Amino acid sequence: MRLLVVGAGGREHALCWALRRDRPDGEIFCAPGNPGTSEIATNLPVAGDPTDPALLSALADEFNIDLTVVGPEVPLARGLADYLRGRGRRVLGPLASAARIESSKAFAKEVMRAAGVPTAASATFTEAEPALRYIDAHTEPLVVKASGLAAGKGAVVCATRAEARQALRAMLRENAFGDAGHTVVIEDFLAGEELSVLALTNGREVRLLPAAQDHKRLLEGDQGPNTGGMGAYAPVAFATPELLARVETEVLLPTLAEMDRIGAPFRGVLYAGLMIGPDGSLNVIEFNCRLGDPETQAVLPLIDDGLAEAMWSAADGTALPALRLKQLASVTTVLAARGYPDRPERDALIRIPASLDDVLVFHAGTRRDQDGALRTAGGRVLALTAVRESFAEARAASREAAERISFEGKHFRRDIGWREQARIEGKERLVIR
Repeated sequence: MRLLVVGAGGREHALCWALRRDRPDGEIFCAPGNPGTSEIATNLPVAGDPTDPALLSALADEFNIDLTVVGPEVPLARGLADYLRGRGRRVLGPLASAARIESSKAFAKEVMRAAGVPTAASATFTEAEPALRYIDAHTEPLVVKASGLAAGKGAVVCATRAEARQALRAMLRENAFGDAGHTVVIEDFLAGEELSVLALTNGREVRLLPAAQDHKRLLEGDQGPNTGGMGAYAPVAFATPELLARVETEVLLPTLAEMDRIGAPFRGVLYAGLMIGPDGSLNVIEFNCRLGDPETQAVLPLIDDGLAEAMWSAADGTALPALRLKQLASVTTVLAARGYPDRPERDALIRIPASLDDVLVFHAGTRRDQDGALRTAGGRVLALTAVRESFAEARAASREAAERISFEGKHFRRDIGWREQARIEGKERLVIR
């Protein structure tokens, strides 16, 4: 089997690692990859824009790839799956028409309304004046979202209408998110805990990966600006089999049916970002058309076997095999560069100890000098995943590894999984009906 992973971050390193474990004799390529993927796969430099579907599909042709697994959302939104399927190549990822469920929050809201999927009440705007009037009449708090792709940073939770007006003006008048913010969705604020449910799908049925919880805020205690994600853990205690069955029947399957009905059938990984209310209510915050980052780094090490086979079947649209999961706990801590998320510093020398006690080190924003030295090359630099018998053990091991790796300006959260820890200690309880 010749496999190609598209992307260059921590998610893609985790994908290469998981596929190598699943298919030790397979030929695995990564385009463009990073220093971490180069140790377990063959990196393929992209001669130009690394999200260009034409360039990426040409690489799939050149290396006669059997299955392409697309990590980031941008190539999918630009039609990479369309290119590959048009050439008769197998790809895990939706066509551009279906990838709109992530690339347009306004479109996703339309799909959810038509499918009867629970989500926050909202309104969509392309002009500032009617949007400002809507904000003035809205209760506090509220959420202002750039409809397009904004690297996970386009949702602004606003405690007051004044903050919402500022966020709206930044998007529609000051071009803060470029084209992504030219359409804005304003929605009700939902209280509760977030849950990430990732599902492999052939368009009709789903296979759920272990449920995870991401940590979007930069600072401990879920403070500071939104980021692409500072860490994650899996599984999540309140994500009971009963709750996950509801996610499947109330969210995922109706969404897939509606996508098929409107002529945009979805094959690949459908990611549901959920808010679980204190009373057990279930609402969709957003959909993604691919694996999450850093959820992937926490989730894939918990899959014992069957990942490559399930990906192959999802890409083909055939019946999905069962996934065999480990009954263990996984915690991922992200190391970020100074200045992240706005202006991350680069080129700091990274020192990784020779032994980190079986903690997985996934490269995200790194590069190697000509002399082989490893340096920072992005906002999120490394993701450190520990898999242990208990959540507490995994959390401690991931945090200890984060302490031991060094580079100037290193920043990370020491409280990944803090809500889970509070549940374990009996200090927090979420009722699931």
